[in-house]
Amino acid sequence: MPKSKKASTDTAKEGKANTSLRLDRKTLKALKVRAIEDDTSVQKIIEKLIETYLKKAAKRES
Repeated sequence: MPKSKKASTDTAKEGKANTSLRLDRKTLKALKVRAIEDDTSVQKIIEKLIETYLKKAAKRES
């Protein structure tokens, strides 16, 4: 089923872009379970991890 235009418009308004990555099946399953347990999403977990990584990397460079 195709995505609605509203969904893609909302994402564009947020300044977000799609990407994809490949994870080991066991890793992805564990991540999904953890997201459910923490009442969050895989997207939010990954985004937070990346932001933390980038902040640490920036501190090392300065």
